[in-house]
Amino acid sequence: MKKYLSFRNKKVGPGNPVFIVAEMSGNHNQKLERAMAIVDAAVSAGVDAIKMQTYTPDTMTIDCDNKYFQIKVNESWKGQTLYSLYKKAFTPWEWQAKIKSYAESKGLVAFSTPFDESSVNFLEKLNMPLYKVASFEIGDLELLKRIGKTKKPVIISRGLASVEDISLAIRTLNKAGSTSVAVLHCVSSYPATQSQMNIATVPDIARRFGVVSGLSDHSSGITASVAAVALGASIIERHLTLKRSDGGPDAEFSLEPQEMKRLVNTIRRIELAIGKPSYKIGVKEKENVVFKRSLFVVKDIEKGDMFSKNNIRCIRPGYGLEPKNLSKVLGKRAKKNIKRGTPIFWGMVSR
Repeated sequence: MKKYLSFRNKKVGPGNPVFIVAEMSGNHNQKLERAMAIVDAAVSAGVDAIKMQTYTPDTMTIDCDNKYFQIKVNESWKGQTLYSLYKKAFTPWEWQAKIKSYAESKGLVAFSTPFDESSVNFLEKLNMPLYKVASFEIGDLELLKRIGKTKKPVIISRGLASVEDISLAIRTLNKAGSTSVAVLHCVSSYPATQSQMNIATVPDIARRFGVVSGLSDHSSGITASVAAVALGASIIERHLTLKRSDGGPDAEFSLEPQEMKRLVNTIRRIELAIGKPSYKIGVKEKENVVFKRSLFVVKDIEKGDMFSKNNIRCIRPGYGLEPKNLSKVLGKRAKKNIKRGTPIFWGMVSR
C-alpha cells in the first residue's frame, strides 16, 4: 500500500506540506450564494481543499419520528429527527458541480464525502479526484467497496472506530482497488473538548496501519490541530463557516474565516520549524562562533617554545582549534612567534 496520497499534481504524506481541508458540510444553510462565499473564505484563508458532503435525507435514513429516530444528543441537533436534521444539512446535488467548478477555478482541490453507492456514482460523473469516508460510515463495507472500485485516493475518519474496524476498512478499500489510503484521527463529539482529543493517536495511526495520518478536528480553537501537525499529521480537516452566530447544523464546532486563516498560517510556520533532521551548522548559527570555546595563546610565545597550560587555554571565542585538540597540542613546540590573544591553528604547531 502506498505511504502517500497522489492526485492532481499533489502529493500528501510525510515530507510534504500538510494538506489542509475546509469542510463546508451544512454551513451553507441551504443558500447557494453562501456556499460560494464559504469557498471564497477558504481561498482567502489559504487552505488546500474544500470538501462537500453528498447525500439526501432519503439516502441517509427514513422519515420516521419514533424513539429510535429522535436525536437526544448534541445541543445543535437534539430535539429533531434524523430525517429533519439531514433535510437542513444536506448539500443539494444540483449545486455540487457548480461548487466544484468554482472552487477549482480559485485553485482549490474540491472533493466530497459520499454516503451511499448512488452518491459515489453521482460524484464519479463529476470526476472527483479523491474521496472521504465519514466516521459513521467506516463500517459500511458495501460503500467502501464501491469507493474502492474508483481506484482513487481515500481519506477515512476514524471516530467511533476500533483498531479492528479501521483495519477492516483499509483492507476492504485496498482489495476493491484503492491502494492509497489515509486515516484521520477523529473524536465524534460535537464539539470535542481538549481532554477528549488524544492527539498522540495521530502518529500511532501512521505506525500501526502504515498509512498517511492526520486529524479531523471538531474541537474549539486551533490547539488540537496545531498539536497534531507538530506530531506528524499530514492532513488537517476543519469545518468552516462564515459566522458561528448565523447558526446551522455544524456551526458550533466550525472555525470562522479569520480563525481558519490563523490555523493555516500557524501550520505553515510549524512546517518551517519542523524542517528535516539536520546536524549541520547553519549560516546564521556560524555568526555566534564567538560564544564557542577554542584554543588560544594566553601568553606571548616565541618560536621553539613548548605549548603548555601556562601559555595556552581553552577559552571563548571559537576561532581556533576545537577544545578536543588540547592534548594533541600540549608538549608540542611553536613553529613561529605567537602573540597573546591569537587563536591556535595546526600550522603553528610542530608535529
